[in-house]
Amino acid sequence: MEKLNDILFYNIDKSIRTYRVFAQKELRKQGFKMTIDQWLIIKCIMENPNISQQELGERVFKDNASVTRIIELLVKNKYLSRKPHKTDRRRTMLIVSNEAKTIIADMHEVVLRNRAVALKNISNEDVKLVNKVLLGIITNCNDFEE
Repeated sequence: MEKLNDILFYNIDKSIRTYRVFAQKELRKQGFKMTIDQWLIIKCIMENPNISQQELGERVFKDNASVTRIIELLVKNKYLSRKPHKTDRRRTMLIVSNEAKTIIADMHEVVLRNRAVALKNISNEDVKLVNKVLLGIITNCNDFEE
């Protein structure tokens, strides 16, 4: 029987979880109070200003309840505000505050440093290969029909 450390998907999940713990710890050390999930939500809204909450969840791999909780915290902390949607009264638009934009910009250097630490001694060719393999796994799983 194979061992956990020999299973590719176990190692993918473990590496992601390990990186997230490391990255969050480094952000806290630098005085940032924003979580990685909050950062992801804000970045996604900044890149897609008209995004719906459902689309947001799909992009950041979170269920609707988690996205709602994160958004509520971001609104409470004045990083986001809600504005009625221009054409659909059932929707609201999420507006990123200037303070949040400044924090995201300030966090960028730490984020890049965290990535560099995680990828230390890993060649660009290996990074490209891993990315290619991961994109292949995503495609295979999305295209699978039984």
